[in-house]
Amino acid sequence: MFDFSVVVCTYNGAARLPAVLAQLRSQRSTPFKWEVLIVDNNSQDETAALVRQQQQSWLADVPLRYTFEPRQGLAYARRCAVSQLHSHLIGFIDDDTLPDPDWVQQAFAFAQRYPEVGAYGSDIRGQYVVEPPPNFERIASCLAIIQRGDRPFRYGVSGVLPAGAGMVVRRQAWLSCVPKHPILKGVCGPSLNAKGEDVETLSYLRERGWPIWHNPQMRLTHQIPPSRLTSAYLLHLFQQIGLSRYPLRRLRYRWWQRPVMLGLHCVNDLRKLLKHIVKTRQLIPRDVVTACERTLLIHSLISPFYAARTRVSRPLQSPLETPLDPSPYGIS
Repeated sequence: MFDFSVVVCTYNGAARLPAVLAQLRSQRSTPFKWEVLIVDNNSQDETAALVRQQQQSWLADVPLRYTFEPRQGLAYARRCAVSQLHSHLIGFIDDDTLPDPDWVQQAFAFAQRYPEVGAYGSDIRGQYVVEPPPNFERIASCLAIIQRGDRPFRYGVSGVLPAGAGMVVRRQAWLSCVPKHPILKGVCGPSLNAKGEDVETLSYLRERGWPIWHNPQMRLTHQIPPSRLTSAYLLHLFQQIGLSRYPLRRLRYRWWQRPVMLGLHCVNDLRKLLKHIVKTRQLIPRDVVTACERTLLIHSLISPFYAARTRVSRPLQSPLETPLDPSPYGIS
């Protein structure tokens, strides 16, 4: 039995994992037992061979484990991890996020100070190879750049939520709230389709009464390659975030509430879109940040029609009693 498990979900991560594992290997000594689990989400590169090589010279007191999840999608990879672990606390980091040397220590200590907490997120800095576009801070949270002050706080019953990278979940909370089959699969290899799995997971916890917090003492560095700062990538990312809105909203209502709430959300999305046009004074956005915000708003508006066309919408298990904030990514 371990007290804490670190999970690294990866797809074709052979080139990225060494830096992450080096940071985990250099974690400060802890008085509790912890382990590392690599979830290979159907990689086509040398990820498995790399992990085997690392295991040969790995820490004696911190096991490095490997498992394979053939179903493509981050939501499946994380469910695979939870099904194989028995630790009370599970911390998820991505294969492009580097934890500070005391991340494991701070993550475990926070749960001891706040034993009622169901999940909590990290402070995440960005590390850029090229300069981000002007006003990038307006959209940075959608690339898992999360810096929300120096003091711990509890997230509200609506509004923004932590990023999945650097998220720690109490296993009891996950098992009691998160269904086996996700609505959104999450990032599938190189594809961004069906994003929003982090919001879906945390929504289950929050609506069942588990507090969700921000812990600024858990620090990560998110490596942002130049490819993720191109206009094409950013616009596609915000398109997918917008299209995920309807499945997430629909999840939060009983069947008889959905027609009315769908209409209200459509009206509100249209209001936000018109307000954005007036506020920016740009009918056609002239910069990439404004274009990303506009893309999110447009695709939020059309997300119900996209869901109907692609059959994303389907009968849901255990619909939640109350609605969540329609802007989980923090862009109004």
